[in-house]
Amino acid sequence: MSYTHIFAGNPLDRGDRERRDDELIKRMMRQDNVRILPFHELMPLIRRSARRNPHAELAWLSHEFLDDLPPEAGGPKFLGFDEDRNPHFAVDISVVEDPSQIAALAPGATFEDGRSAAADIPGDQTGILAQARSNLNWHSRHRYCSACGTESQSQRGGHMRQCPNCDAQHFPRTDPVAIMLVYRGDRCVMGQTVARSTTTFYSCLAGFMDQGESIEDGVRREVREESGLEVGKVTYHSSQPWPFPASLMIGCHAEAITEDIVVDDGEMSDVRWFTRDEVKLALEDRLEGVNIPGPIAIAHHLIKAWANGTANI
Repeated sequence: MSYTHIFAGNPLDRGDRERRDDELIKRMMRQDNVRILPFHELMPLIRRSARRNPHAELAWLSHEFLDDLPPEAGGPKFLGFDEDRNPHFAVDISVVEDPSQIAALAPGATFEDGRSAAADIPGDQTGILAQARSNLNWHSRHRYCSACGTESQSQRGGHMRQCPNCDAQHFPRTDPVAIMLVYRGDRCVMGQTVARSTTTFYSCLAGFMDQGESIEDGVRREVREESGLEVGKVTYHSSQPWPFPASLMIGCHAEAITEDIVVDDGEMSDVRWFTRDEVKLALEDRLEGVNIPGPIAIAHHLIKAWANGTANI
């Protein structure tokens, strides 16, 4: 079975050849068919329809508003072309104290939290949102060369930063995260990291991959560290970009070969076994005192695939 999660399925051609031409990038920013998505403090501009609530979409603007941005805004970052070859850019306008005038250029639009908006905008637009948010966040956090400390400059339409002092090149990073539903027979393991009032939120175990580590090794290590369980078979399920700030969630199912849980209380509040029937109730929000992730997260789909018997295990 093929999965395209929220924040995946980006339809844009990222234009690797075109982004190497700085003059072309500058010209495309001013074309009549350019589409520019502003972000304010990493919140995208979203237009909502009163007639089709909660229908929403990314609110693209033309280039005219760029003339009023201060230089420290950093300039638009090239995202790619749609199927009609219209160039798309994203720009960070966080230096603008009151962004309401820019939002007003798209009637009915406001700057919204990207995670919340992603549940309402079309699926392919969530992929664009993930690309744009992650890229702008990287530029805001990596303005200075890590080799010599000089302020670096955006190149290749925002796909690279180059140091004018030592010529070091810096590229946007994506952090791989192993996320796995651990199972044994008709039971699975989920963990709690945060208690929310009287309801306890449980999800898949997860953790960042280490250097020099395969996906399978990373899954086994993280499960061992967080729950004390040993894992044998590891099966890949699907992946999901997660732009908060810039991770790639690598979803797996992992078969436990031991049963005794030893919780690492430095990372988890609780880790416990659930029966398949309990998980099915949780998926329907009917398991008293327990919440699990919703469909926006890959964890939901890992849990659901196992509970419904569709996982490739």
